[in-house]
Amino acid sequence: MTVRVQSDPFDLGAELAGFASGRTDIGAQVSFTGLVRDDGGLRHMEIEHYPGMTEKAIAGIVEQATTRWDLKATLVIHRFGTLAPGEQIMMVATAAGHRAAAFEAAEFLMDYLKSRAPFWKREVTQTGADWVAAKDADEDALRRW
Repeated sequence: MTVRVQSDPFDLGAELAGFASGRTDIGAQVSFTGLVRDDGGLRHMEIEHYPGMTEKAIAGIVEQATTRWDLKATLVIHRFGTLAPGEQIMMVATAAGHRAAAFEAAEFLMDYLKSRAPFWKREVTQTGADWVAAKDADEDALRRW
């Protein structure tokens, strides 16, 4: 299990190349990369967190996923700081013996990161800045687990 919370960009290709490399017990590897989306007028997004607490919370949910789906490897990277539209904000990778487990675990982790991981996000637009509020759709997605 690898969990990183960082301000620096990450190299998606390098992360995927190194993820679970050399393992012969893996039949499926799934990855997802989230990007900062501009729905119109976004200058940048500011993401804050509490160091130590955030990593511990994410590691706890990764441990749940690892046990629930018998994952062989996991990787979660989430950035903080000021991010521009189009920049990578996070990455989830899962590896398992079979594809269903890898896909389901990746979705579970993404839903958790979206709605429960202790990050605070503020969107800065041309007209001002607002904190991103929780969305009912994100809560609904999490409830299915």
